[in-house]
Amino acid sequence: MAVGTKRKVHPSSVAQKGNIKRQRQEPEPVPKTKIPARNLETETDSEPIVESDTTEHSGDDDGVSWPSDDDVVNQEDVGDGGQERLNEQYTNGDKPKAFLTTVDGPSTSSKESHAKQKALAQERKAAKPNADSIARSKKLWERLRRKSHVPLDERKRLVAELFDIVTGHVKDLVLKHDSVRVVQTAIKYANLDQRRMIARELKGGYRGLAESRYAKFLLGKLLVHGDKEIRDMIVPELYGHVRRMIKHPEASWILDDIYRGVATPSQKAIVLREWYGAEFAIFKVGDQGPVSGELKAILAQRPEKRKPVMHALHEMINLLVQKKTTGFTMLHDAMLQYLLNISPGSEEMTEFIELLKGDEGGDLLKNLAFTKSGARVVCLALAYGNAKDRKIILKVYKDTFATMAYDTHGHQVILAAYDVIDDTVLTSKSVFPELVGKASNDLDENQRQSLLDAVTNLNARIPILYLFAAKSKAILPSEDIELLDRIHAIRTTTSKKDSITRRKELLAYLSPPLLSLIATDAETLVQSSFGCQFMTEVLLSATGDREPALKAIITLTRSDSPEVQEALSSPSAGKMLKALVQGGRYNPESKKVELAEPALGFHNMLFESLDAGGKALEWATGSSSFIVLAFLEAEGFEHTEMLKKLLRKERHRLEEGASAGGRSTAGARDDKENGEKRENSRVGNRGTLLLLERL
Repeated sequence: MAVGTKRKVHPSSVAQKGNIKRQRQEPEPVPKTKIPARNLETETDSEPIVESDTTEHSGDDDGVSWPSDDDVVNQEDVGDGGQERLNEQYTNGDKPKAFLTTVDGPSTSSKESHAKQKALAQERKAAKPNADSIARSKKLWERLRRKSHVPLDERKRLVAELFDIVTGHVKDLVLKHDSVRVVQTAIKYANLDQRRMIARELKGGYRGLAESRYAKFLLGKLLVHGDKEIRDMIVPELYGHVRRMIKHPEASWILDDIYRGVATPSQKAIVLREWYGAEFAIFKVGDQGPVSGELKAILAQRPEKRKPVMHALHEMINLLVQKKTTGFTMLHDAMLQYLLNISPGSEEMTEFIELLKGDEGGDLLKNLAFTKSGARVVCLALAYGNAKDRKIILKVYKDTFATMAYDTHGHQVILAAYDVIDDTVLTSKSVFPELVGKASNDLDENQRQSLLDAVTNLNARIPILYLFAAKSKAILPSEDIELLDRIHAIRTTTSKKDSITRRKELLAYLSPPLLSLIATDAETLVQSSFGCQFMTEVLLSATGDREPALKAIITLTRSDSPEVQEALSSPSAGKMLKALVQGGRYNPESKKVELAEPALGFHNMLFESLDAGGKALEWATGSSSFIVLAFLEAEGFEHTEMLKKLLRKERHRLEEGASAGGRSTAGARDDKENGEKRENSRVGNRGTLLLLERL
C-alpha cells in the first residue's frame, strides 16, 4: 500500500459505541519509500497535514489533528535503521512520528544555525561606531583586570595603550555596559594626570552619567580615585538638580554616596538646602562666606519663609518614605532638620511621629538607627512621643538590638530607650535578651562568648555599662553625653517615672548574667583594659550577690600563672583593684571616693588573701604599691594596724624600693643652673614612697 493513498486509523482514535468489542487491527509495515517534499507555499489552513476521521476526541473545533513536536522527525534522521524502528512503532500500536521537511530540503542542524546567528551578531557589532577600538580595549581589559597575574611593567604598557584608545572617545564609551568597564579599569590603574584628563573630557555631562544605569559606577570610580580638582569638577554640576536626582532610580544612590562620602561641608550644605524648596535650587548661593545647611539659621534670617519651606521639606520626606527609599543619609539629615524646627506637642510633631510609625515593615526606623542624624531622629522621637509611640518604635527593632549595640550610632537609640520608657518590664523583655541573653546565673557557652565579645567591644559595651556607670566620660563619647543631656531635659515633661527608680529596676534584670560572667571568666576579662573596666563598673553598681565574682578576682591574685601575673601588673588591672579596695568611684570634683551601696568589703577579703600568701610586702614594693596604699585609705578596712606593723617591720625594703627599687624610670634632664646635661638617677617607686610617708 502506497504511503499517502489511504490513512491507517489507529484503534484508539475511533470512539467505541455501545458494547461492541472492536478487534485490534495490526498495521501494515511502512514500505521504504521516499516521502516527497511538500509544497509549503501552496498549502493553506484548509488543507491540514492530517485529516481526522472523527472530531469526537480530537480536542479541536475544526476537526484538525496537528502533530506535536515529539511527533515530528526529519527524513534524514530515519535511514534504514530508522525505517525499521518506525515499522516497529506501527506493529506495537504506537503512533508513528510524522516527517518534517523544508522547502530547501532537510533542515539545518542546531550547531549550524547558532553559527549563522553568531556571525550575524558579529557583523552588527562591526557596523557600530568605534567597533575596532572597543574590541581592542576589551581585550586589554580582560588582561588588566587579572591584577595578581599581570606584572607591573606589563600593566603600565597595557594602561598606556588603553589610554591611547579611549582618549577622545570617553563620552562614546561610558554609556555602554561593556565599554564603561574598560574606562573604569583605566581610571583604576591610571596616574592622577590621566584621571584628570578623563574628568575634563566628561565635563558638562556628569548629571547624565549619574542617571545612567552603568555610567554611574564610573562617576563613583572617579571620585574615589580622584583628587580635590576632580571632586570640585563633578559636584557643582549636580547643583540645581538635587530634587530631581534624589527621585531618580539610578542617580539617587550615587548622589547620596557623593553627599555622604566625598562632598565638603560647604557642598553638603548647598545640596541639603535644595530640599527646602525650588527657590534654593534656582537661586544658588554665592561665594560670600561659608554656606550653612541648618534650617534654623535660614528661618531665623527669613522667618516669613517658614511655612513654604517646611511644606516643601515635608513633601520631599514623605515622597521618599512612600517610595520605600529610606536608606539615604541625605534623607536622614533632612528629617533631623525638620524635627528640630517643629514645636513639641504641635500637630506637625504628631504627624511626623506618625510618619515614622506608619512605615510598613519598619525599614525607615531601622535605616535611621545606623546614621548619625537618623539615630538622633529616633532618640528625639522616643523622647517626644507618648507611651504608645515608644512601644511601637521599640517593637520595630526586635531582633536588631544586638546589631545596633555594635554600631557607632545605633547604640544611642538603646540608651534613649533606657532613659525615657517608663515600662521597665517592656524594656527588659525587648532589649536585654538580645544584649545579654537570659536573666540567669547559669550561662551557656554561646551566651558567655557573646557577652565576652560585647563587653570588650568599643561600642557594644556602652549599652551594657551605661546603667552601671551612668554618664561616665570613661564609657560614653562626648557626642553621646550631649545627646543624653538633651533627652533628659525633654523627658521631664514626657516621662512620669523617677530616673533613679527606672535605673534600679533595669539593673535588677541586667546584673545576674554579668556577675555570673565575672565569676566564670575573670581570667579572660582581666587581660584587657575594657574587661577590667567592665568588672569595676559592674561590681560597684550591680544588685544581687556579688561575692562569687569578688572571690573570682581574689583567686586571680593567688595565681602563679605568668600570664595572669602580667595582666595583674598592667595599669588597667591596677586601677580596677584600687577602685575595688577603695569601695567606690573617685569623684574629681569633690575629691572624694563615692562608696558603693551596699559596701563591697573587697579590701578585707583581698588583704587576708595576700597576708596568707605572703604577698603583701611584694605588692608594697612592686607595681601594685598604690593598691597597698589604698588599703590604708579605705573606709571600713579592718586590718590597718596589722598592715602597718608588717610594713614597719620591713621598712628597709620599703626604703630601698622608694629610692631605686621597684618600678622605676631613667632619663636625662637639663640642669638649668650650669647648662649641663646629666644622667638622672633611677627614680624609685612612687607608691612605696607614699607608704613610707603614711608610716
